Amino acid sequence: MRKNIVAGNWKMNTTLPEGLALAKGLNDALKGRSSNCDVVIGTPFTHLAGIVAAIDTQKIGVAAENCADKEKGAYTGEVSAAMIASTGAKYVILGHSERRAYYGETPEILKEKVKLALANQLTPIFCIGEVLEEREAGQHFDVVDKQIKNSLFDLSEEDFGKLVLAYEPVWAIGTGKTATAAQAQEIHAHIRKTIADKYGENIANDTSILYGGSCNADNAKELFSNPDVDGGLIGGASLGVDKFMPVIEAFDN
Repeated sequence: MRKNIVAGNWKMNTTLPEGLALAKGLNDALKGRSSNCDVVIGTPFTHLAGIVAAIDTQKIGVAAENCADKEKGAYTGEVSAAMIASTGAKYVILGHSERRAYYGETPEILKEKVKLALANQLTPIFCIGEVLEEREAGQHFDVVDKQIKNSLFDLSEEDFGKLVLAYEPVWAIGTGKTATAAQAQEIHAHIRKTIADKYGENIANDTSILYGGSCNADNAKELFSNPDVDGGLIGGASLGVDKFMPVIEAFDN
């Protein structure tokens, strides 16, 4: 059965003391209460070990925001999946549109990252989504299909079943624009059908697909009420406990 997940992506924000304070604040806010979703925070590499040690990881999962496409070796400045796993983090965000656009991450590179993440028992949160020009040209279904097929469809059923997908319309990231609830449901349902066509209905129905792109306290409940939207990958609204908690609470009845 698929899980509801609210995952924060801090991006290149917070110093280590600021990040620890934010994580501890979220930990305190969640203490003694049950959530109707899994909560994950994606933090800079420098924060991972400290945050894992400072919070209740039964309440909050910790994610890296990226990993290398190589196992180890002379790759100065890179951080491997094994290094991430050694901190106690359990997730890694891969394929984010900013990584694709700014750092030239190709489907082949991402294929290797996913394999290494899985080999190190990390759960990839794999991002897909179209830019504005592709949406306006009606190419959004084809774009997400290619992103999924070119990086993920070599995986076995067992390994694909370990993934979380995050659909992020690039035109809605940090712009204040948001896909309507109907637009989100339409493409999430399409993504699930694409998975079903390859791996069958059971795998497709068990795969959590998150929405990302200016999701916040004002629109989370409407977005998450869609049958194929299983939560969110949250950027700016994850950088404050007061902003992030209402998104988590959007799953409360």
